[in-house]
Amino acid sequence: MVKYAKEVAEPKAAKARGSDLRVHFKNTREAAFALRNMDLTKAKAYMQAVIDHKRCVPFLRYNGGVGHTSQAKNEGNSIGQGRWPKKSAEFLLGLLTNAESNAESKGLDVDALYVSHIQVNKAQKGRRRTYRAHGRINAYMSSPCHIELILAERGQAVKAEAEDKRRKLSKKELAKKLRSGTTSKSS
Repeated sequence: MVKYAKEVAEPKAAKARGSDLRVHFKNTREAAFALRNMDLTKAKAYMQAVIDHKRCVPFLRYNGGVGHTSQAKNEGNSIGQGRWPKKSAEFLLGLLTNAESNAESKGLDVDALYVSHIQVNKAQKGRRRTYRAHGRINAYMSSPCHIELILAERGQAVKAEAEDKRRKLSKKELAKKLRSGTTSKSS
């Protein structure tokens, strides 16, 4: 049994993970961050729209040198920096599909699932070399990643019990009541 970063509290949850995936860590982290708390059907449609360049992924953390686009402003990024990381979206879409089939085999309601946890970690770098001028050799590393996600069913919204409408008395009002002799229980 593989260990996940987050323990699942509710039994109605499905997991999926990928290790040492040959896809850029930074792009995948931004795409995964955009999927947090999203319904499963919306998340799959969003990743497909990113692949088709209909919607973009807003880049919030790893955004050095990332261009601006109006699609990123539509996704909630006030600065407007965004990209369309196709390969990351394809990997995430595959993981969402895998988690969905895991949920079906567990007998969960697929329409009620949402992305309760998604995390991208750096994996060990792949080492290659590039040959430079004057006989020098430089590193030419890739940055693969591990992805894990948990889908859970949304709980039914429970209404809070109606609380007492009396407001809390300030210290001055409380002292005034005590001086006048009225008790707090009678009011």
